[in-house]
Amino acid sequence: MTRHAPRYALAVGLIAVPLLLAALGPLLAGPAGPRSVSFSSGAGHWLGVDFSGRDVWRQVLLGGRSVVLVALSATGLAYLVAVPLGLTAALTRRTWLEEALMRPLDVLIAVPSLLLVLLVAATLTPGPAGLAVLVGMAAVPDVARVVHAAAAEISARPAVEALRMQGESWWRTALGYVARSMRRTIAADAGIRLTGALYLVATAAFLGIGVEPDAADWAVMVDRNRTGLFLQPWAVVVPALLIAALSMGANLLFDAALHTPAAKAARKGGRR
Repeated sequence: MTRHAPRYALAVGLIAVPLLLAALGPLLAGPAGPRSVSFSSGAGHWLGVDFSGRDVWRQVLLGGRSVVLVALSATGLAYLVAVPLGLTAALTRRTWLEEALMRPLDVLIAVPSLLLVLLVAATLTPGPAGLAVLVGMAAVPDVARVVHAAAAEISARPAVEALRMQGESWWRTALGYVARSMRRTIAADAGIRLTGALYLVATAAFLGIGVEPDAADWAVMVDRNRTGLFLQPWAVVVPALLIAALSMGANLLFDAALHTPAAKAARKGGRR
């Protein structure tokens, strides 16, 4: 057992619960029962009922898929757009192209992500897919700057110049060497971006953006039941803890992966 095994175990444990609930919860929820007028547990309600009389446990089972899928989709979309942008800007020898790609992103960075989502939501009514696109696009400027900075440092290495002198194609240089050499940077950043996406998705859902006000959604549950926190804490605490566990577990998992012997050997090889 390596010294990073406990960190892996903790990360997997934190991630497994919310992911399993998000994946299997809707299959296990079953049909909705009659609404109750009592907050107490029992009578088939393990965690009691929320302010509208719905079973909290059933809402927890149904409410994770939207948060998790939107956050993961938004993070993947951000890298799908930002990595080619950052690589192109860093590896091009045309200053005007680099400026044209990066300067507009600098303007967008000045706009807070939540404000950008609110501005778009004021004119449109995004569903879950639209919210994923909004959150992903809001993260593109930050991700592109990180990729550009890492790729610019790597592209200045003698190995890249040697590849160019050998007549290697741009794609082979960019993807075969530069992108591979900055995997650690991207992995470290991905944990932060996923946490930010979870925060932004949960906040948007908390404000009623991308989901219906009475939808089964962990963030909506927190918003809908927070006024009765001291009467029925489980309706707020459980979904909030699941969102926090997914965020912390993702960062711990990326951090543990970055300190494995294979990752360290790859970093040493990339510096040559």
